[in-house]
Amino acid sequence: MNIAIIGAGAMGTLLASYLCQNNQVTLIDVWQNQIDHIQQHGLRRERDGIITITRPSATTQPHQIAACDVVLVLVKYHQTPWAAQHAQLILASDGVCITLQNGIGGVDVLRSTLGAPRVSQGVTSLGATLLEVGYVKHAGIGESVFAANHPSPYIPTLIDAFNQSGLPARQYDNLDSLIWGKLIVNAGINALTAILRVQNGELATHPGARELVTIVVNEAVDVAHKLGITLPYDDPVSHVLSVARATAANRSSTLQDVLRGSPSEIATINGAIVRAAGMCGVSTPYNRILLELMEVIDTANHELS
Repeated sequence: MNIAIIGAGAMGTLLASYLCQNNQVTLIDVWQNQIDHIQQHGLRRERDGIITITRPSATTQPHQIAACDVVLVLVKYHQTPWAAQHAQLILASDGVCITLQNGIGGVDVLRSTLGAPRVSQGVTSLGATLLEVGYVKHAGIGESVFAANHPSPYIPTLIDAFNQSGLPARQYDNLDSLIWGKLIVNAGINALTAILRVQNGELATHPGARELVTIVVNEAVDVAHKLGITLPYDDPVSHVLSVARATAANRSSTLQDVLRGSPSEIATINGAIVRAAGMCGVSTPYNRILLELMEVIDTANHELS
């Protein structure tokens, strides 16, 4: 199977390091240092203290690679238009482009460029931290789930590729439930860890942080219920805190963004909840505060860079 992964950050490199064992995998990014390192030295993956070296292909020039059966999009939301243009160059005529991005909105950007029939969506609970160029830590074990309502025969093949590589994956009919389930987890963890500059586990151990998680999550749950979305867990606050404990040593993707001075994705996480709340008449003041604080941090990082 010929797979392209657009986005050579933490999650893109993690997936590439597993999938390239049994498939032709090419990482695509404009990050020249990362691509050069992978080309010359391969990818170093750490899991439970064990280091594995893998060698996916990597390029900054997507027009040079063969047409791909599947294109996985794993860039930050603000990079999605660029990813869509690259996907258009390399996607086979019968291929499928799948977003595994955080938050809500990326799939619509991809569909506007590629057309709805060529785009699908998934959600992953894997955790990854990019420790340095060419070095990714597998920081959280989790399932990847893909939409069951897309007709592409490549999606079941991709799921087989995930499972054969040691990454649990399946299809599911009600993907909106899982997308909102992950959105609420990210809303409860990402902005808070970035603002407080802490690893995920601190949110579950510090009483004040637990209280903030509880308020932010309950606001988001109110929005989901107003929209008629059934969440994939019975006790959202307990679930979010259990995720924080299970990934205690992990730096959230938003904290990683802030520490390296990159724009965060909070506009598609807590921001998505605030926008949905406005449309359905629910009050979400804490999510709005987190959004506004992250906007200040993003602006300050940009001005300092």
